[in-house]
Amino acid sequence: METVETLVIGGGVVGLAIARALARSGREVVIVEKEDLYGSGVSSRNSEVIHAGLYYRKDSLKARFCVEGKHMLYNYCESHKVAVKRCGKLVVATTEDELQTMGAILKKAHDNGVIDTVLISREEALAREPSLSCTGAMWSPSTGVVDSHGLMASLLGEAEDRGAMLALNAPVTSIKLGDPHVVEVGGDAPMTLGAKEVINSAGLGANALAKLTEGVDDAYKPDLFYAKGCYFSHAGRSPFQTLIYPAPVQGGLGVHLTLDIAGQAKFGPDVDWVDEESYDVPAERGDKFYAAVRKYWPDLKDGALTPDYAGVRPKIVPKGEPDGDFRIIGPAEHGVSGYVGLFGIESPGLTSSLAIAKHVETLL
Repeated sequence: METVETLVIGGGVVGLAIARALARSGREVVIVEKEDLYGSGVSSRNSEVIHAGLYYRKDSLKARFCVEGKHMLYNYCESHKVAVKRCGKLVVATTEDELQTMGAILKKAHDNGVIDTVLISREEALAREPSLSCTGAMWSPSTGVVDSHGLMASLLGEAEDRGAMLALNAPVTSIKLGDPHVVEVGGDAPMTLGAKEVINSAGLGANALAKLTEGVDDAYKPDLFYAKGCYFSHAGRSPFQTLIYPAPVQGGLGVHLTLDIAGQAKFGPDVDWVDEESYDVPAERGDKFYAAVRKYWPDLKDGALTPDYAGVRPKIVPKGEPDGDFRIIGPAEHGVSGYVGLFGIESPGLTSSLAIAKHVETLL
């Protein structure tokens, strides 16, 4: 049996950030990724938004890591020449009822320390974005977008510079926690690895992998629920220079307009609770997209939206329940030295990635 000091399972943005942090601490790190390309799961199927920290319950992990991670991520991208843009975001109300909810969102933002967020009038919103239709809005200047693939390449490169190794096509089939932890890896070159530290950062696969893990109580193996979201791209030039979000809905943040680094617009995601992973984008879903978008952009032309891609959020609470927090379980909680499991790492996981990595290092 080959041995390694630290094994990180999952080569998404959070796993790569963890691997970088642990490699920088002097550890011998191996990353195993079941796909043939790193960052090809949840990390490549999102809006690439750097969230400010507006929506999350005070003192939750999402609130804490989003706000801390936002600052860390902007600094990292600027120092490592990863493409990033602080374009800001307008959260818009299109009815009087929605306008009443803005005060509650603003309070959450300020409770989380995001004090640059302000309510603005309809006239102020239209002065920023003349094509907008709204009754009022909230302005978040610290929201932005990042080249997520460039970020992941940079994180991996820095980890490898510190000696970390990445193994692709390497699905983990079982974990037996002990001294050392014994991890079975399948694929074309099956192997058994012994590790002092094991981090389960497998994204959508983390919950199933936890069920295959011996030596930790079932209380630390949360169930998984799939919330699928489709995206549609916009064929023409976007009339907006900022991100446009509607009032949030249960399970997500509504069908919003985001811009990539080049300024191209896309819309999504919607929310569709499903029983398994599915990444098709049915064209007929576009009907709901047109209706949702035209609430805040009535001039959207017929035929301007094209089915693009879909993502699946790894939820740890079912449909109908209040949104769950990140669940990051370390030795102090479950009592097993050198093992950390990360579950429910959905939005704002990308924004939070560097802060989560710092936290995992602390837990170990």
